Amino acid sequence: MYSRISRHSSRIIAAFTMALCLVFGINAQTDPDPNSPTPVLLTHPGSSTILAIPRDAGRVDLNTVVPRAFEPDSTVVLFVKNIALMNGEGASAFRIHAEDAAGRTYRFPVLSIKKHLAPTVGTGLYAVTVRLTDEIGFWGPPAADGDLLVGITWRGLISNRVLLGLGQPGGRIKSGTGAMPGPVNTRIPSKNESVANAPDYIGYRWSGDRKRFLEQATFGPTAALDFRVRRVGLSTWLAEQFEAPYPTFPYPNQPLKTQNQGSDPTCNGGPDDVPVTCVRDTYTMYQPQKWLFQEAFYGDAQLRHRVAWTLSQIWVTSGVDIQQGRHMVEYHKILSANAFGNYRTLMKEMTLNPTMGRYLDMAISTRNNPNENYARELMQLFSIGLFLLDQDGTLKLDGTNNPIPTYGQEGVNDLTKVLTGWTNCSVQAACPNIVAGTVNYIDPMRINNTNNHDLTAKTLLSWPADPNFPPNNTSIPACTTCTNAANITTYANTSMDQALDNIFYHPNVGPFVSKLLIQHMITSDPTPAYVGRVAAVFNNNGLGVRGDMKAVIRALLLDPEARGDLKTDPVFGKLREPVQFATNYLRAFNVRSANGLTQSDGVIFQRGEFVGMGQVPFRSPTVFNYYPPDFGIPGTTLLGPEFALMTTGTAIQRQNFVNRMVYSVPPIPGGTINAPDGTSVDLSDLQALAAADASGGLLVDELDRRLMGSTMSPEMRSTILTAVTSVASTNTLARAQQAVHLIITSSQYQVQR
Repeated sequence: MYSRISRHSSRIIAAFTMALCLVFGINAQTDPDPNSPTPVLLTHPGSSTILAIPRDAGRVDLNTVVPRAFEPDSTVVLFVKNIALMNGEGASAFRIHAEDAAGRTYRFPVLSIKKHLAPTVGTGLYAVTVRLTDEIGFWGPPAADGDLLVGITWRGLISNRVLLGLGQPGGRIKSGTGAMPGPVNTRIPSKNESVANAPDYIGYRWSGDRKRFLEQATFGPTAALDFRVRRVGLSTWLAEQFEAPYPTFPYPNQPLKTQNQGSDPTCNGGPDDVPVTCVRDTYTMYQPQKWLFQEAFYGDAQLRHRVAWTLSQIWVTSGVDIQQGRHMVEYHKILSANAFGNYRTLMKEMTLNPTMGRYLDMAISTRNNPNENYARELMQLFSIGLFLLDQDGTLKLDGTNNPIPTYGQEGVNDLTKVLTGWTNCSVQAACPNIVAGTVNYIDPMRINNTNNHDLTAKTLLSWPADPNFPPNNTSIPACTTCTNAANITTYANTSMDQALDNIFYHPNVGPFVSKLLIQHMITSDPTPAYVGRVAAVFNNNGLGVRGDMKAVIRALLLDPEARGDLKTDPVFGKLREPVQFATNYLRAFNVRSANGLTQSDGVIFQRGEFVGMGQVPFRSPTVFNYYPPDFGIPGTTLLGPEFALMTTGTAIQRQNFVNRMVYSVPPIPGGTINAPDGTSVDLSDLQALAAADASGGLLVDELDRRLMGSTMSPEMRSTILTAVTSVASTNTLARAQQAVHLIITSSQYQVQR
């Protein structure tokens, strides 16, 4: 994403892979091929100037259209070939990107797309209506001083880029900037043509797509995972993952102690208080972090672990505020248990989770002292967002083109009243995990004192009538039978369920949650069409069930915008957040303990690597996560949430982290039974390649395949090969280290495409 890289041919690799499948009896994938060819924008014959007409030009013979320029903010029709739309797919699946002579980029809104019948052109031609104004508005309207370089993107693929005159034709766009003709008679591969003979097609069977899929669905591809996916296909692998036991490594089982170290400064509460390590293991995130990475490195249920990590960045709590490590373990158990469950169940269990209750203060919210923190964030961050959305995730606008709020302060106040009275479970008969003198972070919160629940009437959210959603019950009456504790408890629990249903069935939940999941797992700036397809599955899994997370995860991973051997759209993908950056890198090289004798115990953060990179697991700086989902990259029109973590300092720390893991072995503290084993990588197989080929080609090509899905540009390959061969051929380790370091720290690798 955000850097244009040319394709290092994967056709030979694909053919070789298919040959291996035949020789060794390995079945090729049988998942449906999305058959997405690269779109082609039509140009005038012998020219790189776009074929375009004013919207009101009527029906014209395309062969007679004369090149012309258009005024800013006018509406024009462009013509594109080589696309095949699914049912319901339309304008929201496409984006028009333009670049002016100064390098400024614009995104023009696509208003409509429809088939265009032109006998001299053939079938498969579409007319795309576009308004020549920047829909993001970052730069303001493009200057009307000459040519723009324009391309259309669809499903992560970008067309040829062509010239469009704005105000006047010609100008300062230089030759060699990527403009390519797309003549009217451009050939369209037939629907039944072999994919092997059509390099522009994408499909599940190619090695590049398997690598992309595993980067999206796991904590990093490995040779074993790639073999399994190649053997059984994506759909079967997903089915296996949905049923895989979890976790592979037991959750840390630290004892419950006082909430913060400050109230137990000597950490001497019993026989569990091992000297030196008691504070570390009890009052820091050390044990949960250690377990998180161990599970990411070696766990079998990779998909559940990846989805749970994603959910932890939506339903945020943090060890910054609550020091005791056990609270984070119990919180994560709810995320992982519901990763493939139902979103409504997740909402209920997280609402009653004592970790969330302490973090966002619901555990101290009473009718006489209500606290609105959880009620507000439940709506704003965890379910519906601030403004009404269409089902493709775009904003609904009022008559003056302003976004429409989903709720106001009164809505927050009334939901807060509903959620008063719950606190940490402390009734012995109902709370099996009580430990005297500690906060119970294990059992769900309950109403221990019924006098703390608000019994007055409340008004819930309302929204315009929609035939796709049930009528919403917007009122909870005051309790008229609450004369004893049992009735109050029943009223409180019923009110909570009604309020959660009211939120869960809000039309915003599907697009709001779906877009967040896509951003974290697939691409930072998905098209509205992609969001809409996943939201439709959230709303109804095909069997009338809303919020089915298995169906949602399957839909977002198998969507044609996610799949494909090569993504040429320069804005497709996402910056690897530090945790994913580290695990993808380490899993690619047989991650192991620092001494190389055992598995890593997950300790890779003792030097502050993740502090320096801006993402310390389980220590989010705020409830808004490590980075906001609507962060735009400064100086661009690009949505890139993870780039909020990319500063001069964190960029240097990424380099330092890779340098340490490649060139040095972390020291192992000696003399104590609680010293960590640490983490290192194994480059022995790369040394063998370096020894077998003094030219360095085998080594660089293997890393291209393993790390970049064979997308390394010739220029990048040449540069790295020069650096590798500058090292003596007899020093195979140094050659391997040089190559790995340069690729992992490259901008091309640091973006998951």
